[in-house]
Amino acid sequence: MGKFIITKRVDGDFQFSLTVGNGETILISEGYSTKSNCHNGIDSVKRNAPDDNKYDLRVASNGKLYFTLEAANGQTIGVSELYESETGRTNGILSVKTNAPDAIIQDATV
Repeated sequence: MGKFIITKRVDGDFQFSLTVGNGETILISEGYSTKSNCHNGIDSVKRNAPDDNKYDLRVASNGKLYFTLEAANGQTIGVSELYESETGRTNGILSVKTNAPDAIIQDATV
């Protein structure tokens, strides 16, 4: 089962990460100035994760592969880890699609 973990960054912003059952992080958010906005970001991931058209496949400057998940307005709401292969990246997307919609939320800031 997936889990969204809310943390506070050094700069004071909140962010979330989506982890899977084995503890691996598969998606990380941008920074949010308020916890409420962070929760809105999680809701957006839950809504948009099932839609193939919301994933943007990218290549990092070091040649590794990753993807972003985008909201209806085109804003990036999550960035994946880096993958060595297209198969790994595809499996990462499938994991987000499977785990995000029903993931629980854990607030590590309290």
